[in-house]
Amino acid sequence: MFTTSDQLIECVPNFSEGRNKASIEAIANAIRGVAFVKLLHTDIGVDANRTVFTFIGKPDAVIEAAYRAIKVAEKIIDMRAHKGEHPRMGACDVCPLIPIQNISLADVIELSKKLGKRLGDDGIPVFLYEKSANTALRQNLSYIRKNEYEGIAEKIKKAEWKPDFGPQIFHPTFGIMALGARNFLIAYNINLQSKDLTLAKKIAKEIRDIRTKNDGSKLSNLFQHVKAIGWWMQAYNCTQISTNITDIHQSPIIDVFTAIKNICTAHHVETNGSELIGLIPKQAFAHQSLSIDEAINYLGLNAVKPFTKEKNIIEYCLNLT
Repeated sequence: MFTTSDQLIECVPNFSEGRNKASIEAIANAIRGVAFVKLLHTDIGVDANRTVFTFIGKPDAVIEAAYRAIKVAEKIIDMRAHKGEHPRMGACDVCPLIPIQNISLADVIELSKKLGKRLGDDGIPVFLYEKSANTALRQNLSYIRKNEYEGIAEKIKKAEWKPDFGPQIFHPTFGIMALGARNFLIAYNINLQSKDLTLAKKIAKEIRDIRTKNDGSKLSNLFQHVKAIGWWMQAYNCTQISTNITDIHQSPIIDVFTAIKNICTAHHVETNGSELIGLIPKQAFAHQSLSIDEAINYLGLNAVKPFTKEKNIIEYCLNLT
């Protein structure tokens, strides 16, 4: 479908629906209906009540597919009734765009603004984030998501909360969304052999606190690029440390897992494998001592759901290896 000479970008929109199969399929069909786009992965989280789609294609086609998917979500997801474990603020909570090959991050930033304007003109409040953000504060998704959906009605009235696109009014059924260009981010969860949610939150807080220290330690450098929360996953009957790794080179997934495993051991709790949300680039597994297959086994990526190179690593999915 694609060649190594094509311009390609990735889109990984997160929708606030993980329980209604018909709604999830309707969004997937909106993506599949666009030529020169390939839907690679659909990650459904029942407890989080959230679904992450991963699709790749030619730039304008990806923008069209994202627009169609978000418009379907606007029609079928009602945030007034939404409950779930994952922080959220909108029917399409966040829509990242990532350069894959033969296209610059600057070009993807412009594409994000093109999509944002189109959605905003349709009445959806859009906040640009990450590399597309117009202010330093809005680079951070957690800042935009502050107080989640329930806090939008009040905060959107304030001058500092004027959307980058769309009306400065509360959209009760949709909420608000974040949209922007960024580099690869890995959504990665580590399973604990524990049902103690207080302990999981304590470990996650320790990871965040370690990141803020300035003592030159390896952990301090490693966790500068890792966001972490602790939560309960009913589907797996365990707690998890849920992370976003925002720089796969400065904080390699294997090193992050090893460090968190050591922190857990210090708290007298063992890990039980891990799970990847969405897809991962081949380069994220670069490690001097482990092959890709050895890394998958070490991380325990098959512990709670299937993981294969052909379905979960981008280059293998696209036959670009």
